[in-house]
Amino acid sequence: MLAVLTEEQRSLTLDDLAETVHKYNHQATSTEAPEDVITKVRLSLHHIHLPKLASGGVINYDPERQFVEPTEQLEQVQPTLSTILGADPSLNTPMEL
Repeated sequence: MLAVLTEEQRSLTLDDLAETVHKYNHQATSTEAPEDVITKVRLSLHHIHLPKLASGGVINYDPERQFVEPTEQLEQVQPTLSTILGADPSLNTPMEL
């Protein structure tokens, strides 16, 4: 999710991020997933992951509008993120929207 935000450099909707996380975790499109799976991902992002990242200043998250926006701090941690992704062969290349 952070890699996609870094690459896209624009605001994304919660739905876009939920679908991207699902694609990444299951190597499947959102049309191949039952709606309840996407809903679980969306709820997890909304209630857990996005608020934590927002409180750390890495993203701005507007829960009412359900928009996520990268901050300058995300750009600063991007080299570390790239190192982590590159160092672990079990991590797949992040999927695009």
